[in-house]
Formats: sequence, C-alpha cells, structure tokens
Amino acid sequence: MPGPVPIDPENAEMTVKAVAIRRFGGPEGLAVIDLPAPAPAAGQVLIDTEAIGVGGVDAVIRRGTLGLRGFEPGHVLGGEVAGVVTAVGDGVDTAWVGRRVWAFTGLGGGYAERAVARVEQIVPLPADLSAADAVTLGGSGAVAHFALAHARFAPGESVLVRGAAGGIGIMTVQLAARGGAGAAAVTTSSAERGERLRELGATHVLDRSGEGGGDAPEGYDVIIDIVAGADLPSFFARLNPNGRMVVAGAVGGWPPADFGAAMLAAFQRSLSFATFSADTVPLADRHAVTAEQFAAVGRGELRPVVHEVLPLEQAAAAHRKMDAGEVFGRIVLTP
Repeated sequence: MPGPVPIDPENAEMTVKAVAIRRFGGPEGLAVIDLPAPAPAAGQVLIDTEAIGVGGVDAVIRRGTLGLRGFEPGHVLGGEVAGVVTAVGDGVDTAWVGRRVWAFTGLGGGYAERAVARVEQIVPLPADLSAADAVTLGGSGAVAHFALAHARFAPGESVLVRGAAGGIGIMTVQLAARGGAGAAAVTTSSAERGERLRELGATHVLDRSGEGGGDAPEGYDVIIDIVAGADLPSFFARLNPNGRMVVAGAVGGWPPADFGAAMLAAFQRSLSFATFSADTVPLADRHAVTAEQFAAVGRGELRPVVHEVLPLEQAAAAHRKMDAGEVFGRIVLTP
C-alpha cells in the first residue's frame, strides 16, 4: 500500500493542495487539504500536474469496499496524472526535467497539485496530446488492450463489452472494432449512450441485462466485463461454445459466491472464465502499448472521451457523478 510521500526539505514551509479521504464512504467524505510540498525520492520524478484522471478504483478505495485494505483517513486518492517533470531524485536522468509525461502514481497521490512517481512508471507525451486526453486514455487503454489479449481475441470473432460507457469499456469497444471484430456489442444504460458507442465502433447496443439489440448475435466468442456484480453469472449463457469471459473490473461489486455453478451447468460448451489485472503485465510491455496508443490518437485512430473537466476542489462532485452513473468516459481534474 502507498507509503508517506517525502517532503521537500528545501521548501518545507511550502504547501500543495490535495484531496484526501477524511472518512470512508460517500463522496462527502473527501476533503481539500494542504500538504507539505513533496520531493522526489531516489528513482522518482516530481510532476507539476496538469490533469488528473478520476477512475473507478478511486471510488472503490473511497468507499472502503471490494477488499482493498491498508488505507487510512488522510489518504490522497488518484492513480494517474499528466504534467511536467520539475525535479528528479537520485539515480534519475536529469534530462526528464521539463518534459511532459503521463504517470501512474500507484493507488494514490494523484489528486494534488504536485505528485511523485517512479521513473519507470512514466511515459512521454506527444506534443499534440493534451494532458486531459492522456489521463483519459493512459491506464484504461492499456487495460482494454491486454484484457482482449488475455481473452485471446482474434479478428472475425464477436465481442460483447459489458459496462461499455466507462473509460475501459470505451477503449475496449474501439480496440475490438479496430482489431476486426465480427461484431462489437455493448451493454449500457440508455439509447443516447448507445448511439455514442456506435460512433466509437459498436455494432449492437443491448440493455444492462444483455437484452435487446435487434439483430445482435445470440452468443459471443469473447465477453469483456467491467461490471461483475450480481448479474455476472447470467452472461455465461451468452457465450458461444469455447467462449471466453474476462472480468477486467468490478464496478458493480462482487458476483455471487456460487457464480461458477452457471459455468459448470454448461460444461459441454467448454466455457472459460478469467480475471485480468494490468499488474500482471511487465511494465515495458504496458508502456509500449500506452506510447503506441498515444500516437494513435494523433493519427485519428483512437478517441479518448473526456466527460468533463473539473477543478481539483470539485473532486467530491466528480465522485457523486460517478456514483450516480452519469459519467460517459472519464472525468478529469485540473489543479
């Protein structure tokens, strides 16, 4: 779990604004606080943040759910930022100073005017990529790419993305369509969202239960599920023989304890189930994909979807919008 951030001894009286968890639970438990100015430790860089991604894992940590432990009141949220490197710690090439980067800060520390990150967790930004687009695409794009690879997705196969309106879902739809999916179906909560997903490459739009969609396929070779939750077992019935379901998120909570019974009941169809976390992918591979996706935005091949840009002080409002299911894409905070 994240440890304390080193304090800059040369600017010990300086402070930076940050958003921390005052108490776990609803968004009202978030508070804007002043912290001592951070300093990069050995192997780290210091970043003046220009954009901060608001992600589902932030909400999970804030709620204190899904088994994430080790966090205490005062924890600063935020796992990815984009901005300019202003200082480096021992052992880090000073050539990084002045460069615009995307950075993964771990399970916290990003909701702040300045953030530190390990040098191996940063990716340079192309000159034509905005900081807001970088934090919208960065982590989500890599998860989507490797989740499809984990499912052994191949051109011509049909794909269903469950919970497609969030950052990971939107990128999965685009990558599946770009990768030659025979069908790229989505589940989402409204016709308006469905139309926006069609513009991004979806071929069929289903409701949250997987119904509707007109001429949508009856079964799918691959299901990428970002929701999990109580309804997960019902989607095994939507897999083709030899179909693969990969859970890449759990914004809907845990599935029932006996969810595997639905797979065993369909034993003769040889279904596969897996979870996926980007933590299992070597850093070099993840960052190579992230760099390529950043370049693909410049070529017009991928579209980061920014729902809204809010000031850092409105982080609680951003979380309320997430909890209410109002977000299409990603909310970005700016200091």
